[in-house]
Amino acid sequence: MPLAFDLGLKLCWLVLLAYWGVSALQAKPVTRTESRWKQLLVYWLPLLVAVLLLGPGPWFGHGWLREQFVPHSLPVYTIGLLLCICGVVLAIWARWRLGRNWSGNVQIKQAHELITSGPYARVRHPIYSGLLLMFSGNALMVGDWRGVIAVLIVLASFWAKLRQEERFLAAHFGPAYVDYAARTRMLIPGLL
Repeated sequence: MPLAFDLGLKLCWLVLLAYWGVSALQAKPVTRTESRWKQLLVYWLPLLVAVLLLGPGPWFGHGWLREQFVPHSLPVYTIGLLLCICGVVLAIWARWRLGRNWSGNVQIKQAHELITSGPYARVRHPIYSGLLLMFSGNALMVGDWRGVIAVLIVLASFWAKLRQEERFLAAHFGPAYVDYAARTRMLIPGLL
């Protein structure tokens, strides 16, 4: 991958992680959460595996994981980086819109508010949408089958997490959340 694209990709992830780290310090106290073991096994461990799959190619030798599914070319790198940029913008915008209600795990906060504006007016989980765009762009830039597997792992992890969030939010907000869910999609406006 050309250096400029590699640096652009790393900058996208660095900006996201830096914003997450700083803004997490202001989150509201927790009133309900899931077990640490579930968080680790269902959410964080799969994400770690996906990140490792997107790591340097030499880690994987010359097996089928290194087989290309797209050519290594400037148009592919450009599309991949644009997906990452769109993903980081969406994830940060959604995170900013949640404000102090945000958490990295499935939780209900003290004085939790139901946010339905900004990106939440179109999808219920735009942070996951943004992160999936970032992982997809990253996988496209890697161009190997290991990237496709990484995106599928992330999608499965996010799907399990967002289903649990849906249950927590429906139990906490009742009919207000049911009405909100009826008029929005989970991840992709008009589709999913």
